[in-house]
Amino acid sequence: MSNPYSRQEWQRLNLACQGLLDAPTDVADAVNRLGYVQIDSIHVAARAHHHVLHSRLPDYSQTDLDAAQARGEIFEYWSHAAAYLPMADYRFSLQRKLALKNGDRHWFERDSQEMREVLARIRAEGPLRAADFESAKGRNNGWWDWKPAKKALEQLFMEGDLMVLRRDKFQKVYDLTERVLPAHVDCREPGEQEFAGYLIDRFLGAHGVGTVKQMAYLRRNVQAALTRELAERREQGRLQSFKADGQEHWFDPARVPPAALPDKVWLLNPFDNLIIQRERLRHWFDFDYLLEVYVPEAKRRFGYYTLAVLWQDSFIARLDVKADRDKKLLLLRQLTLEPQAYDAAGNLKPFLPALEQAVADYARFNGCERWKLELCSDKQLKSHYRRQQWLQP
Repeated sequence: MSNPYSRQEWQRLNLACQGLLDAPTDVADAVNRLGYVQIDSIHVAARAHHHVLHSRLPDYSQTDLDAAQARGEIFEYWSHAAAYLPMADYRFSLQRKLALKNGDRHWFERDSQEMREVLARIRAEGPLRAADFESAKGRNNGWWDWKPAKKALEQLFMEGDLMVLRRDKFQKVYDLTERVLPAHVDCREPGEQEFAGYLIDRFLGAHGVGTVKQMAYLRRNVQAALTRELAERREQGRLQSFKADGQEHWFDPARVPPAALPDKVWLLNPFDNLIIQRERLRHWFDFDYLLEVYVPEAKRRFGYYTLAVLWQDSFIARLDVKADRDKKLLLLRQLTLEPQAYDAAGNLKPFLPALEQAVADYARFNGCERWKLELCSDKQLKSHYRRQQWLQP
């Protein structure tokens, strides 16, 4: 069939599915609607997983995530990366766990003896961190230099014998799965087609439209099953598809785009669910985003930790941020405006009040009392914000 909606309508549907237009009720609802929330350790500002939830839950507190995990509403495991997942999806983590138990490799060689010893300690002593196991080598230099006990803990976690009970100062606290997993959770391993259906449901639920490649993002050996399941659902009338740019895009015809968007700015971190698939971001939003954390400083164009600035349905800027927690100051180290920030006459579009509100909200979320713009691609805008901005009480 032909494409039923305009690009702008698909953008609106995507934003609605992402929980950016109507706020989820709580953390569990947000994680369920998104399918996952990626965990990341970068700490120049609030960590990515907390920021993703803050972007969708206006009154979000970082303790809310811990509480949802303690209640057994979400759990930590591997999606395309380390993530918080809905507890209802636990059974769909079993394929990877069983594959690892049966010989697939994660990051390093399996040390069965060390794993038995680690497991025995946790069984006897209760929840433990990697730091609770002594290391003969002293301080390690990265994941490739982990002490044997830490490797064993991670392998037991990936294979499913251990779960993360909570995090203490971002360190995983492990316990036996049988002591963490709620008793009501379904633990039946899904079949190939059922797993494909799960990937389809999760992706379209979170984005509204997608290709097989996008649904299979960073997962191996699933595209054939996805293709079969999508074709069957089309025959049943549950899904439809259209061709665009040489690719087939799938969608649920029961979901329709909202009629309008609020006059709002969202600051989205590099791991936000809306922007994590860069090719998809370019296709639907015409925004070419690159995380420059791993780019040498001299070669960075936009900054170390750059947020994507979304106004209504357009990405209008990139904003490099750093929270100076001691001074309670949010540094806007570099604001780079996109062409979409200007109208045909070269004037800034009327997004500044919404941007100021978004920055103020983000500053408060980072425990800051004021913000300061250091560099800006627009000289007039830099002059406009030449003084640091104190937040209203």
